[in-house]
Amino acid sequence: MSSSLRFEVVGEAFKKKAVEVPAPSERPSEFFGKYVFTRQKMFKYLPADVYHKMCDVIDNGASLDLQTADAVAAGMKKWAMELGVTHCTHWFQPLTEGTAEKHDAFVEHDGKGGMVEEFSGKQLIQQEPDASSFPNGGIRSTFEARGYSAWDPASPVFVIGDTLMIPTIFISYTGEALDYKAPLKKAIHAVDKAATDVCRYFYPDVKKVISNLGWEQEYFLVDEGLYATRPDLLMTGRTLVGHESAKNQQMDDHYFGSIPERVTEFMKDLEIQALELGIPCKTRHNEVAPNQFELAPIYEETNLAVDHNMLLMSLMKKIARKHGFRCLLHEKPFAGINGSGKHNNWSLATDTGILLHGPGKTPADNLRFVTFIVETLMAVYRHNGLLKASIMSATNAHRLGGHEAPPAIISSFLGQHLSGILQHLENSTDDELIDVAGKHGMKLDIPQIPELLIDNTDRNRTSPFAFTGNRFEFRAIGSQANCAAAMIALNAAVAEALINFKTRVDALIENGVDKTKAILQVVREDIKTCKPIHFDGNGYSEEWQKEASRRGLDTECSCPIVFDRYLDESSVRMFETTHVFTRNEIAARNEIKWETYTKKIQIEARIFGDMCMNHIIPVATRYQSALIDNVHKVMKVFPAETAHRLNAKNLELIERISEHTGFIAEHTDKLIENRKIANRIENEREKAIIYHDTIAPMLESIRYHVDKLELIVDDEMWPLPKYRELLFIR
Repeated sequence: MSSSLRFEVVGEAFKKKAVEVPAPSERPSEFFGKYVFTRQKMFKYLPADVYHKMCDVIDNGASLDLQTADAVAAGMKKWAMELGVTHCTHWFQPLTEGTAEKHDAFVEHDGKGGMVEEFSGKQLIQQEPDASSFPNGGIRSTFEARGYSAWDPASPVFVIGDTLMIPTIFISYTGEALDYKAPLKKAIHAVDKAATDVCRYFYPDVKKVISNLGWEQEYFLVDEGLYATRPDLLMTGRTLVGHESAKNQQMDDHYFGSIPERVTEFMKDLEIQALELGIPCKTRHNEVAPNQFELAPIYEETNLAVDHNMLLMSLMKKIARKHGFRCLLHEKPFAGINGSGKHNNWSLATDTGILLHGPGKTPADNLRFVTFIVETLMAVYRHNGLLKASIMSATNAHRLGGHEAPPAIISSFLGQHLSGILQHLENSTDDELIDVAGKHGMKLDIPQIPELLIDNTDRNRTSPFAFTGNRFEFRAIGSQANCAAAMIALNAAVAEALINFKTRVDALIENGVDKTKAILQVVREDIKTCKPIHFDGNGYSEEWQKEASRRGLDTECSCPIVFDRYLDESSVRMFETTHVFTRNEIAARNEIKWETYTKKIQIEARIFGDMCMNHIIPVATRYQSALIDNVHKVMKVFPAETAHRLNAKNLELIERISEHTGFIAEHTDKLIENRKIANRIENEREKAIIYHDTIAPMLESIRYHVDKLELIVDDEMWPLPKYRELLFIR
């Protein structure tokens, strides 16, 4: 397809898709949560006693009886039908990294030959999806189909179109979790209990600790017309071939640059619909790579934040098409430029304040701050391999270790100031707490510029787990991943560390040690223990790879082998003691992880083979034939010596095309044969390892020759849109 025709395709697609972005007359604060059954709407549509019972359920985990559920369902139905709703669905997060829903109409027979709108408490609380048709890791056989979705009252019900969407957990008939939400809620509960117990050393009145999450969603936009002509983008979400553009991100001109007008219209539409669904969108900007952007919300409670991120990703894909785009959430859709991550900013807060917010105004505040910092580091140190496994996938593996993403080694950056505090505590022998200073002023010798407030920590973009003021930023999560996977592992690990901390402190207190001295003693011990996880330097450097190995940190990069960390006895013990997973659930999830890894590489190999044999080689051969024809014509027109000189370049190109197409054809055949051999392996772990070690490298080696052909073959003949066309929105 010629360049001009490719641009025409894009233009036609945009003409068809272009829409007017709705401009609400109200301010965002006035339409925020318009389609969400918020507390305000609960108060309006529920009887007073039912409203207070629901608040108790949401805030304190009280049980929900069927009578209350019926009353809630009646109020919800009234509210929803006023919005034109006719159906309801349980909206859950199976182990597919997407969401699932089955819509049921608000109708039942009225006994008189007609229909009546009905929505009961039982329908609100429970549905029965087919548990054998979702990934289950062998927990359910094909003939054992029953599974249950159960309402999560902590995540508000919302409306999309004509459907009432009810956030739920998803479990098997025998009770095992088959989703992300059920274990996430267990992990959040575990860290709540453990952190509350430790908090009461400092603040006896604390009733609850909340896990907060603020995700930063990176994504690419490409023109839909061009997207439709790329089989690899259609099938895998990334370009399996393509030579990098002469200009990409090397000028650093896209990051925080002026947002293209078409993209701004898309962003406005997305933000309006997201805000109406209660997603608190805050920040939008250009990212580093061309056509790459970011959206970030205000922080929320972790369970709700995860739901909102899953909902937002769905909205992004749908709304992008209205504006003539396709939204790419793959971690590495284009080679040679930055990929996309989803930084998870995680913190803990009590019902009175943020636990990781330092400095404090009193020595007790400072000790509280240091305690929770150190115990978080202990969690990351003890389970650094598991945390890496929680964010590892076939798609995110392309990004980790690149110079736009943290390395595949989990470490924590603290900054010079906080590092100095921990070092002082480690080496001190007295029981005095040092001052944990907050922000300080910086006066700039520039007229009209005010004094700046400088944080007590810098930022380190190479650190996978960096402390950034009042939170830790877990930077390694992939852009299309469900945040819950990382948050389950992190919250459970922190809960275990806090339980261990309290057990040791209580033992000292029981032996007559003063409480403050006991806390300081255990904190000092843990500062020394977790020192290997603390690294403030350049995570991209080769020296760090060697140093991390010397420190005993997990440096494994093979995705299927990294998944083994879930099955380590330390991981199983942590999940079981915090009541997040059973051993059986962990084993089942690993089966799913290995199988998913294999399938993703398998799909890439299949579409790659098709593109090579049916797109690339035929076009390259056709161009080669044209060159050969030209050589013969030159020989007929010019004397032999002149013809030889004139044909030298074409003969060189003909030879190079033969070398590249020969390699592609030969190794594509080998790729197919190796895939057939791998597919005969029954053990999912072994099959995934073979795909990682054998199939994936072959894709890269063949790609090299395809990309070289792209530079040789006539642009009018090349069958695929090139990076220079895909990466610059017009």
